[in-house]
Amino acid sequence: MKYFLLALQFLTILPVRLTGRIKDEDVARSLLTFPLVGLCIGSILAAFASVFSFLPASVVAALILILSAWFTGGLHLDGFADSCDGLYGQFSQQKRLANMKDSHIGAMGAIGLICLLLLKFSLISNISYKVLWKALIMMGIFSRWTQVCSCYSTKYLREKGTAKQFIDGTRLKHVIVGALFVLTIFLLLVQVKGVYIFFLSCIAVIAFAGFIRKRLGGMTGDTIGAVNEIAEVSCLFFTLIILEI
Repeated sequence: MKYFLLALQFLTILPVRLTGRIKDEDVARSLLTFPLVGLCIGSILAAFASVFSFLPASVVAALILILSAWFTGGLHLDGFADSCDGLYGQFSQQKRLANMKDSHIGAMGAIGLICLLLLKFSLISNISYKVLWKALIMMGIFSRWTQVCSCYSTKYLREKGTAKQFIDGTRLKHVIVGALFVLTIFLLLVQVKGVYIFFLSCIAVIAFAGFIRKRLGGMTGDTIGAVNEIAEVSCLFFTLIILEI
């Protein structure tokens, strides 16, 4: 329970406050519960979508985006915007990291964020209600698991930061256990088609993570947040294609 609460504290705005000293191994073990936190987030979004299913699809999609951003504190959206500022253009690694560290959002960050939210909005609004609740649950679980994958087998590019503890503590078992959990939920929700959604989404995330490593040589907290956002979009995109078209 301690590790789950630690992950909940990091990934949401819920007022979870753990007493006592948090050790590095506690942070590492909390990675096992990231997909479980994703299940909670996805279930809340799915319940919200079901309750307000009497509204037009575009209104529900907008409300889901607002609730998701609020519940997570906009953490990953902020990381995505900062990553867009850092990854764009022909700059040195130091310049890219400096651009990402800047508290002011740049032009590419703003453009990237707008494009991301427009794409999410269009995907959510075009998935039928009978499928949408499943898509939101899968999106929540898959995206949080990809954060664990992003931390594995890479290096942290800054001297210090919250993400450093996660990257240094990630092990292969965290990735494998998370993958089994994600696949199980996908199979329960949409049967064998869930396997297709899972692997196609993985390909998209791997390609994006590879692009980040090629540009930067490693990961930061911002880029891990960006991977989360691409994972959400990928899961929604392939759910729409496989289950709706």
